[in-house]
Amino acid sequence: MTRLYAQPYDITASGYYFDDAEGYAHKAAELRNAYGEPVEEFEIQFIDGELLDAALARAWGLSQCNFAHFLEAANDWDDEQKLRFVIAVGECGYSFDPATVDPYGFEIDLYYVDTLRDLAEEFVDEGLYGEIPQHLARYIDYEAIARDLSVDFAIIEIDERRLAYACR
Repeated sequence: MTRLYAQPYDITASGYYFDDAEGYAHKAAELRNAYGEPVEEFEIQFIDGELLDAALARAWGLSQCNFAHFLEAANDWDDEQKLRFVIAVGECGYSFDPATVDPYGFEIDLYYVDTLRDLAEEFVDEGLYGEIPQHLARYIDYEAIARDLSVDFAIIEIDERRLAYACR
């Protein structure tokens, strides 16, 4: 379960924890500062949840305006969708509309490998460099291919998973 915290900008008011948009709205409507006035502006903070959801919150740029859509995504999206979003927005700099975001709409390439050398080996095995005769295969310089791949690809670790990605 993802838990957020509404920290009032008004220093005379105390914040509160919430798990959904209804809980936020109910508590916000009742909250008053030390002078009895309603509190209207909050900083929304990610407090508890999965590591991947914390990365999603950072990439999302949580705010009072978009937290409800974030909570929907955190609860409804699978890990692949969350990873794609975190990399596309957090690393590649794509922009998004919280109400209509589609994690598969970003033009990025993802590979579940530990290093770019592993990616180079995968590309050779898949035939991306053409058919390699068996007697020449041992002469392939995977480190050189990995250096070439580093022009387009980078390695990132999210939630103890390492991935190679490229922004397109």
